[in-house]
Amino acid sequence: MSQKRILSGDEAVAYAALAASVRLGAGYPGTPSTEILETFSKIGGAAEWAPNEKVALEVGIGVSFGGARSIVTMKHVGLNVAADPLFTLTYTGVNGGLVIVSADDPGLASSQNEQDNRNYAKAAKMPMLEPSDSQEAYDFTIKAFELSEKFDTPVLLRMTTRVCHSQTVVHLHGEANPFVQKPYVKNIQKNVMVPAFAKKAHVRLENTMKELAACAETSGFEQVKPGSKELGVICSGISYQHVCEAAPEASVLKLGLTWPLPMKKIAEFANSVKRCVVIEEGDRFLADAISAAGIKVEPKDDSLLFGELNVNRVKKQLDRDFTPDPAPVPGRPPQLCPGCPHRKSFETLRDLGCIVAGDIGCYTLGTLPPFSAIDMCVCMGASIGLGLGLRRSLPEEQARKVVSVIGDSTFLHSGLTGIVEMAYNRPKTGHVVIILDNSTTAMTGLQENPATGHLLNMDPAIPVNLEAVCRACGVNNVDIVDTTKETERFKNLVQERLASNDISVIIAKRPCVLQMKKMAKFAKKNGGAK
Repeated sequence: MSQKRILSGDEAVAYAALAASVRLGAGYPGTPSTEILETFSKIGGAAEWAPNEKVALEVGIGVSFGGARSIVTMKHVGLNVAADPLFTLTYTGVNGGLVIVSADDPGLASSQNEQDNRNYAKAAKMPMLEPSDSQEAYDFTIKAFELSEKFDTPVLLRMTTRVCHSQTVVHLHGEANPFVQKPYVKNIQKNVMVPAFAKKAHVRLENTMKELAACAETSGFEQVKPGSKELGVICSGISYQHVCEAAPEASVLKLGLTWPLPMKKIAEFANSVKRCVVIEEGDRFLADAISAAGIKVEPKDDSLLFGELNVNRVKKQLDRDFTPDPAPVPGRPPQLCPGCPHRKSFETLRDLGCIVAGDIGCYTLGTLPPFSAIDMCVCMGASIGLGLGLRRSLPEEQARKVVSVIGDSTFLHSGLTGIVEMAYNRPKTGHVVIILDNSTTAMTGLQENPATGHLLNMDPAIPVNLEAVCRACGVNNVDIVDTTKETERFKNLVQERLASNDISVIIAKRPCVLQMKKMAKFAKKNGGAK
């Protein structure tokens, strides 16, 4: 029975996953994808936060090989972490349907880069769907599982910030065609990618892409909005909403399956109008592919390669007005919360004149005044490797000031190998790693992680002991300190460890103030349970 709900794109994907009989949703929290699995868990789906995106995808692959359906969610940079299994997964194919959600962040609302993950569909050779609103997010997710099983391939569902977080009315269809789990069949040649089998799989993959290209012409994922013969616009995703508002008179071809592309349909549309413009966020992905096929279209100007699109920017492109955008109104810079346990850590490192290799998380805000205490930040888990590299390149006097700072969730995501590197290839000057343990994944909304003692649905779990892990990796000097209550001790520890030639880890442990409120509410709701 059909129901109507006002849902964000993320919520719509979650409801679709439930309707598609998804056995497990796995992922790592990251704006703007986080709410997919949170919602999926709330409405009765089985969901889990994995230590990182690579592990999440590998778990999803295992579910798929077992004959059930799985969905794996992450933000755009998370797909970089999951890229290793992804490129082989397109060789092996699937058993149960597998959908990978990449939530891109044009405009860098909460990211370190603006990469366009449509390129992954082309590079890994997999089909890609792009919804333009919550209804399509729901419909395309269900169709993605069908596409995955029909063509024996994972499917990339590419979302962007505005589609993820904007709300529209969604007609929920329910479970019209319940999925029946497929049996597991041992198939070594299909699922074991040693060179002899992988060579055959590569040929199979190329043939699948040809079949998908033919299917694209009749898939029905595209939509034509008739209009002026003077101006035609080709677009996908949120760009469609901007185009409809900026140029209501234009003829519009909205693409839903954006890899492989329905080139015959595109050529037919482009030839039906006097001027054909491609409107897209990010790279010139569509424009370059269409032009390479010999179809004359007008790509966007270089000035529009950056940031999110909006109605005004689309109007400028259609008017061929490439004057610089007005400077944005200065906003209030983000800052660490009052009472944040990281404050004393960064004040101390600043006052000691440390060279700080930082990492990804809310503590990255330590780079801003009044702390100005982070010198560099590249990607999840990079702080330890960066610090070790600095130790090996700087003059000894400077090298002894280098400190790596990483959060508890980020440490478990991709910091463990950095600790192993530090213990294995020890710099002559030693090194100091500070784990800022606030008992949550704070930046993305206080999600649980393997060190918190709770699963995604708040069921109890055995927490990872960070101290024991570091010692097991070969770090003998591991100290735990509350930097808020033991500020002077923390300062003395840092000075002592910096003066040593040995390696050390300092765990600055104190719960996030917002996490403490969350856990108090949870305890009250559950009769005092912890």
